Amino acid sequence: MLKTFKTEINPTKEQITKIQKTIGVSRFVYNFYIAENKKMYEENKLFLSADDFSKYLNRDFIPNNKEYSWIKDVYSKSTKQSIRNAESAFKRFFKGLSRFPNFKKKNKSTVKMYFVKNNKHDCICERHRIKIPTLGWVRLKEKGYIPTTKDEYTITSGTISHKAGRYYVTCLVDMEEPKKEKLNSTGLGIDLGLSNFAIVSNGTVYKNINKTNKVTKLEKKLKREQHKLSRKYENYKKRKKGESTHKNIDKQILKVQKLHKRIDDIRTDYVNKIVNVLAKTKPAYITIEDLNVSGMMKNRHLSKAIASQKFYEFRSKLKTKCEVSGIELRIANRFYPSSKTCHNCGRVKKDLKLSDRTYICECGYKEDRDFNASLNLRDTKSYVLA
Repeated sequence: MLKTFKTEINPTKEQITKIQKTIGVSRFVYNFYIAENKKMYEENKLFLSADDFSKYLNRDFIPNNKEYSWIKDVYSKSTKQSIRNAESAFKRFFKGLSRFPNFKKKNKSTVKMYFVKNNKHDCICERHRIKIPTLGWVRLKEKGYIPTTKDEYTITSGTISHKAGRYYVTCLVDMEEPKKEKLNSTGLGIDLGLSNFAIVSNGTVYKNINKTNKVTKLEKKLKREQHKLSRKYENYKKRKKGESTHKNIDKQILKVQKLHKRIDDIRTDYVNKIVNVLAKTKPAYITIEDLNVSGMMKNRHLSKAIASQKFYEFRSKLKTKCEVSGIELRIANRFYPSSKTCHNCGRVKKDLKLSDRTYICECGYKEDRDFNASLNLRDTKSYVLA
């Protein structure tokens, strides 16, 4: 079984220079591949594969353009993986799963340094450090999190990413599959929402983390720092452009990035904790609704609130956790009226408004709207397996 582990690292100045250089070259090669394919398609309606482009880059382009010889100064496996990532982006576009691939922008797009285990001396992990090709030993900030080589675990590949002034390593570790424990006979239904993040059929309510004082204070602080950054840009346009103004803008950008990351980490941690708690209850199955998040995001009044809830991330992480734990994950039909159906008699109340927070049926049944929906999701027969 392959499992990923992500933790923060503490590289030296020389290692940071190598990482940044590799990321820069990977971004250039990614954009170059997209530009060449776009040009070829407009002229001849042909598509250049990742392997063919790699051959063209090494055999024709670099030898005939010596000014681009710096492409070969970095780890070759990272640039090769960058080309493959661009190819997979094109394949997703051809299948209709995504838009046309965009160019990666410096400091705005996530580009990673890829590494792979070439021999037995690479990708060795100890309690406080990890050995990465071309970088050597890199110190870990969180000691003992990644399984060590002494425990007979093998790190097959990984990536190094940079975000808000910090560096992270993500390792793909080959591990033994854990023993699947006995599950309960009952299942769970989960209704996702905005007033509360999730309402579970067992009565548990997970509140909206974005309404807490901690997150609201950070968002207010973020707003102030963004205003400061905007003012610095405006002043930069008006007066003489010097080195000091560049440094002040870069410092302010880093402040904004750190606040963005801190808020995102709080939301991600909350999602992880909910998924772990749900898995520990060991239900026979979990049923969630198939939300049309992209359609919901078109409502400009609710788009920010919906995006901050991380519904897609919750679903993907719950799916992974259920696969590991042997729990059946059911996805209810998108058009199943879970909120409008009475759990007691099964009558569908078509005139139910969004403002009606309590479900009242003619049969005398009275229950909270979201809890009623979670009970219906638990008992529904209209579902597909994830």
